[in-house]
Amino acid sequence: MRPFELSLADAAHLVAAGELSPVELTESVLDRIGAVEARLQAYVTVAADSARESAARAEREITQGRSRGPLHGIPMGLKDLIDAKGMPTTASSRVRADHVAEGDSAVAARLSAAGAVLLGKTHTHEFAYGLTTPQTRNAWDHSRIAGGSSGGSAVAVAAGEATFALGTDTGGSIRVPAALNGVVGLKPTYGLISRRGVTSLSWSLDHVGPLTRTVRDAELVLAALVGQGRRDPAGHAAAPVGRASSEAGDLSGLRVGVPRNYYFERISPEVEESVRRAIGQLQALGVELVEVEIPMARYIQAIQWGLMVPEATSYHERTLRSTPDLYAADVRVLLEAGEFVSAGDYLRAQRARALMRESWARMLGHVDVIAAPAVPMTAVKSGQESVEWADGTVEAVSDSYVRLSAPANITGVPALTLPVGRDRAGMPIGMQLMGRPHDEATVLRVGRAYEVAGADAEAAVAS
Repeated sequence: MRPFELSLADAAHLVAAGELSPVELTESVLDRIGAVEARLQAYVTVAADSARESAARAEREITQGRSRGPLHGIPMGLKDLIDAKGMPTTASSRVRADHVAEGDSAVAARLSAAGAVLLGKTHTHEFAYGLTTPQTRNAWDHSRIAGGSSGGSAVAVAAGEATFALGTDTGGSIRVPAALNGVVGLKPTYGLISRRGVTSLSWSLDHVGPLTRTVRDAELVLAALVGQGRRDPAGHAAAPVGRASSEAGDLSGLRVGVPRNYYFERISPEVEESVRRAIGQLQALGVELVEVEIPMARYIQAIQWGLMVPEATSYHERTLRSTPDLYAADVRVLLEAGEFVSAGDYLRAQRARALMRESWARMLGHVDVIAAPAVPMTAVKSGQESVEWADGTVEAVSDSYVRLSAPANITGVPALTLPVGRDRAGMPIGMQLMGRPHDEATVLRVGRAYEVAGADAEAAVAS
């Protein structure tokens, strides 16, 4: 296996053992960027020289016995909404073409302190306001969308252009591209990870989280971002993520909720088959399956848009009036629409969100985790605008992808997506695991158990 193909955990193990140097790993990933970036367009900016300097510094420190942990010397990408001192933060928009960050965001500072090597900034759908990331191509089929808005981060990880990356998630923007590109994406509990220095789309829905190749890798990144035993700036206790792997095998005693409504409605047969098969594998690992009713399902879309649209418009109020032509047409239309949302409508959406949070808390009082599809269909062809379902309904592609992700943003619960199969065209399918607020450990434990069982099964077949 070439260095750029390694998982974070495997690369960290080899670096710690002295069998792989951070310089060698970083050069391998930079070479991979050089080989595929022209086709994939995952990056806005690649900072090769500074990455090499960081890798060389990491190598010296590790050789001198000053290891900072598993992320030390590991190359990674940041979504181009996340400030890193001295680098542009363009949000993939002409509006921010000349913006250079004066300081590190909170998450960039944590990753720097952990010794990670910053490769560059990855593409986003403009200002994270979309689910396709049109600049970037899917890692598995270049004629298909990457998903968004963290499409660049997902493709970079899937294609070996970064060992891990960070994205943001307002309505599925980590989980959607992760699912469409066959990688792992984690949206933590709302407020668990600081958003200081991260360009906002919708302040009450925005989250920051990792995109990785494995669930174990997501654990490692989350631990660095949160800090064991520390508290984040919002005052929330750090999640005890470290215990997930050690308990990964046997899931006896855990209750997994399987939705009887909403999540399995209007999805492709191949997605449903793969996710239900994965749920069956969780049952084989010892979980008790419990059928659950998703509360307030008919109001999810209205609440999501009722919160996101006016909040986004408020953030962009000045530039929307001064330089509207610098926005892409699809984003400008959404921002202009937000000017017609009344204060009363916004407050009603906030009240409805409070009721939904209470309803989800009651539901999650009976189960430990909810398992469901991450997206209703695999990656569509670039340029496709709508999808027709078996019941005859026609849905916009963006509405389709956000539909199954939005509840976790509205309620703020942690949500993990991981690959569980492929469709007939070979495109990845993702399963979503959602848990109680600040119980990332259980969500990761279930995901890791599924992941390990799948790896063991593949090894058995190969032998």
